[in-house]
Amino acid sequence: MSGASAVTTGSPHRAVLRLATPTVLAMLAQSAVNEIDIIFLSWLPCPESSNAQAALLPSLILLWLFGGSLSAISVGTQAIAARRYAERKSLDAGAVLANSWTFSLVAGFVFTLLGYLSIPYVLGFLIKVPEVREAANAYLSWRLLGIASMAMTFSFKAFFDGIGKTHVHMVSSIVMNVLNVVLCIAFIFGRWGAPRMGIAGAGLAAFVSTWVGLAIMIGWALLPHYRKTYRPFALGRLSRKLTWDILKLSIPSGVATLAVMSGFALFAMIVSHLDSISQSALVSPTCPGGHAEAVNSAATTLIVGILKLTFTACLAFGTATATLVSQSLGEGRPDKATLFGWSSVRVGLVIFGVVGLLEGVVFTRELLGLVTQSDAVLEAALGPMRLMGIATPLIATGMILTQALFGAGNTRFVMIVELCLHFLCLVPLAWILGIALGFGLWGIWAAACVYVVLLTGIMLQKFSSGDWQAIRI
Repeated sequence: MSGASAVTTGSPHRAVLRLATPTVLAMLAQSAVNEIDIIFLSWLPCPESSNAQAALLPSLILLWLFGGSLSAISVGTQAIAARRYAERKSLDAGAVLANSWTFSLVAGFVFTLLGYLSIPYVLGFLIKVPEVREAANAYLSWRLLGIASMAMTFSFKAFFDGIGKTHVHMVSSIVMNVLNVVLCIAFIFGRWGAPRMGIAGAGLAAFVSTWVGLAIMIGWALLPHYRKTYRPFALGRLSRKLTWDILKLSIPSGVATLAVMSGFALFAMIVSHLDSISQSALVSPTCPGGHAEAVNSAATTLIVGILKLTFTACLAFGTATATLVSQSLGEGRPDKATLFGWSSVRVGLVIFGVVGLLEGVVFTRELLGLVTQSDAVLEAALGPMRLMGIATPLIATGMILTQALFGAGNTRFVMIVELCLHFLCLVPLAWILGIALGFGLWGIWAAACVYVVLLTGIMLQKFSSGDWQAIRI
């Protein structure tokens, strides 16, 4: 196999940007599927618009509890495929993908069934406003059908990222997002002969789009070069041992994802509780007739929706870093792996420092105005949005180093950190500051800032220690 080490050659800053740029574009395009939902739902009449937006965040959290935890198989897939690629073992790298996508397909259908069985009970626990709960159920009734496609897409993405072909997912994501926009217009608002479905139409559009995106990834893997060089569909190479090797690295990441999503689900529940006990937050003069509007929940959805684009870009930088770290370790160059990690952090600090300044200081009100027509929701979101925008450089550093440790195979450490920080810091502190001490939405988001500071500090210390360099996978 020629050029196996080409990904890790040259200036470390340029290598990071070379890999990260297509990854950033791809993940932003994929993430935009949900951002489009926020914008389109804001065009619905009030209070349907705010209730739909309030339903979106807990719905996406629950989707990621099932689909995201399963999609964590990408961590093991990318780490092992990248090392086999660096070791010039093409067929072994392809076997990693074959085992990964097969497991994702089977497990995806199991997780979909579990999702449908548990969602009614979970929504009843998390969402305290009946109208919001009804909207979330309508959205998830379609969206859950995309769990298997989500997991399989991450398997293919991890493989292509691991061998340095980050542009593949970029193309798939762009096509998927364009299709999603068209389908959202059709089914949310009932255009071009389609039924008007409101938030349920957003779920239908996303479900169809994710399967189309997967089809593009599969089609790419079927191209003669990849099919012959890697044989990613050779079912004869399925191996319990290899599948378990992938899962051993991925399960801690999956548990970490469960911790993150469970923590944020409880975070959203605290916000919903704030709405349920505060009549001033629930009733907005912007709604005709004084209809109830879940202001704090809608504001939180908007904040997460805008910041998620930044988080996604940070994650993309981290994914590129994970590839460079994995390949460098596969080449027997831990010094190079360390260099790539710190280079990515430096680039990320510059880029996301500027992004955070724009989001949190310069254009905060204008950005929020793009995704809500409610003055009450905008005002509620303004302060916390400024707070999180200023914290963006710390968010970038923490996420980049988290992914770098994933690439090194140090997934268990990340799992333990996420479990502790979400359930011993984020959730109890959000309740204490937001509800018990009466600081409201400001207090809840202040708890999120404390979580970010602690996560970043821990990841900086761990990566600096260098003990991850000795991990063998």
